[in-house]
Parts: sequence; C-alpha cells; structure tokens
Amino acid sequence: MIIVVSKPDDHEDVPCLLLHLPPIPAALERLGPLDADRIADLRPYLESVPDPRSRRGRWYSLTAILLVCACAAARGAKSIEELAEFGERATNSLLASHGVRHHPPGWRRSPRPVTLGRVLQALDGDALDRAVGAYLADRHRITASADVPGARSRQVIAVDGKTLKGSARVDRPRRHLLSAVTHDRVATTAQVEVGAKTNEVRHFKPLLAPLDLAGTVVTFDALHSVKANITWLVETK
Repeated sequence: MIIVVSKPDDHEDVPCLLLHLPPIPAALERLGPLDADRIADLRPYLESVPDPRSRRGRWYSLTAILLVCACAAARGAKSIEELAEFGERATNSLLASHGVRHHPPGWRRSPRPVTLGRVLQALDGDALDRAVGAYLADRHRITASADVPGARSRQVIAVDGKTLKGSARVDRPRRHLLSAVTHDRVATTAQVEVGAKTNEVRHFKPLLAPLDLAGTVVTFDALHSVKANITWLVETK
C-alpha cells in the first residue's frame, strides 16, 4: 500500500513523503474485542515489545500506539488509514486509557497514518507475537480455571502450519505461519513465520519455548515427530 503525505503548511521546504505502509500485524487481529479491563491487562505484555525508534523526538509511547492499533483492529480496521481514523474518532478518555499523552491545552491527538506506518514497518513482529501469545495464553488459563472451579483443567495445544490466503506479493510467495492454538477455547498462543527457504521443523522449539507447558498436552503432525523435538518437549518443557 502506498500513501502520499502532503507537506505541512509551516514547513514548505519539507519534500512530499512517499511511504510504503505495512499491513496490520496479524498478532493484533488475534486479540479480539478489547474493553477497558482487557486493555489494562494487555498493557504489561505490550510493554515488553522493544521500541525500534530513537529515544529522541518520541511523543507517543510504543505501548500507546500498539493499544490504539489493537482496539482499531478489533473493531474491523484493515488498513493504516482505518487505524488512524479510529484514533481520530476516539474520545479523550479512551485515548487516555491507551496512554496517549495530552498536548498543553489538555486535549489528546491520536497518531497520524505516517507515524503508525513508520512504527509498524520497523516493529519486531516476533516480539509482538510473543507478547500477544503470552497474554492470550494467560487469559485462556484463567478462563479455563473459572469454568471448572476447584479443579485444574488440563490445557491442550495444537501445533500446525497454515499458509495465509491473499498474502502473496509480486516479489514473494504467500506467507506461511506455524502456530500453537488451544483446543477448547480457541486462542492462538504463539506463532512464527516460516521462511520460504526452510521448513516447520526448525521452528518447532522457538515457537513453544516461551510457553508454560507444564501439565500440557501438545499435539502436532508426524512431520514434527523427530527425536530432538520430542526429547526437548518432554524433558525440558
């Protein structure tokens, strides 16, 4: 996607910027509806994502930007422009709950499309996937425990790969993800992108490494039934 950003009125010497904007990270679309309580619960996980920007000149924190994008994606935003439109329509109190700082007069302004595009372009997608996966895993564990009070329900996770429909580009094939998905209340707790020059087996351990798998049943295709993976899964995890 390409967007042309016009020159500000007070900076006539600034050339027009032609920016190639990235797609919305798939991790944000996995979060589902976000109310005030869920935003508060999600914040600590997003704070673990490293900020790719220089410390100089930041106005919005990375967590605030990601929360705005997450809420917009949960409400159906499919492009950078729609993310920005959600922020423009958001109330002052909603932006405050996202951590958007107020300007001197006291009002808050959400990030512009060019800001969102730059941040998402430079963002560490794997770190964001891990943060969202950890949040969903913990939430799934809490919800499952509430469904069976006084009893410890056994978590079951399926590891499987999927090629994303519509993700092909002129210069690259369709993207392929390896994901860990819970069986009961479906939630994607982790996912990694599998490159075109490798296969899913090499990503098995990196995918599951951040997860707490004590007492968990893990299912997967025969493709992953290699000795190194099985030994690591049973003896280490």
